[in-house]
Amino acid sequence: MTVHPLLAELALRAAARAHRIGTDCSCDAAVLAVLADRPDATVVRHADTVAKAHAPGTGPAALAPRLAAAAALPDVLLPPLTPVPSDLHGRLVTFWPYGAPVDPADPDAAPWEAAGALLARLHRVPAPVGLPPMRGPAKAAHAVARLPAAGESSAVAAVLSAWRALPAWARAEAPMPDAGTVCHGDLHLGQLVRHPAPGGPWRLIDVDDLGVGVPAWDLARPAAWYACGLLPPAEWNRFLDAYREGSGPAVPACGDPWPALDVPARALTVQTAARLVTKSAAQDRRLDEVEQCLVDACARMGSVLPQSAADSAK
Repeated sequence: MTVHPLLAELALRAAARAHRIGTDCSCDAAVLAVLADRPDATVVRHADTVAKAHAPGTGPAALAPRLAAAAALPDVLLPPLTPVPSDLHGRLVTFWPYGAPVDPADPDAAPWEAAGALLARLHRVPAPVGLPPMRGPAKAAHAVARLPAAGESSAVAAVLSAWRALPAWARAEAPMPDAGTVCHGDLHLGQLVRHPAPGGPWRLIDVDDLGVGVPAWDLARPAAWYACGLLPPAEWNRFLDAYREGSGPAVPACGDPWPALDVPARALTVQTAARLVTKSAAQDRRLDEVEQCLVDACARMGSVLPQSAADSAK
């Protein structure tokens, strides 16, 4: 990996935060790592400290209330080490305690119950004044906006057809119908860590999309994978049952949850398919089995109205 100036200086800041000034660093390679280096985020670890450079264009007015919310909810969200971000090469930087992530090599140990319970707890929190809207629909719209780069194909057409069938709020073209529920905005298993590492309680990370909005959006990615046959029913039920046991408000306490989940699950299916189609085109390769499964789901969705739209047409 090429070490660009942002990455190099971020690593230096993480080291300075992890060690007192004048203290020699004797950390081994296991606690010195680049955790992510993407256009939207660069994240490095030094010992028990993680430094994150947020996406270009992230402003303090949006990030500050999200950091404050994380600091105020340490039993749900991993709290930041500092309440105010700093600037580095025009990017906002925040510091966090290191938490042990989900082990991708052990899917049977995936913390579905913890994810459901944490979301239920988050969704019951009174919304702090000034917390901006949850960014889930905006991220879906961004993924779809990049589709033209993939050229013209049946896959692109299927994804766009499913996108156009969604209500305006799910496409970030209108306000969300719920503006009072605190949502994570980008829930997946990569957003959970154990803190303190390695065996502490699970906590949610990544506040970039945190905000008020439709709580069902936070259940939508596992719901979409379940609907596409990519998440086994047992794992989906572990997640959903834990959410309901925690009195989460996104779905009814019993009975069919799908009327509440249908639109967000469709939107997350479209978002994921759009990203994968764009990626496969950039790599000049055919869609793999999982990617094709998501595109096929979009093709089916394009011919059937979402439940909310169907209900409003009656």
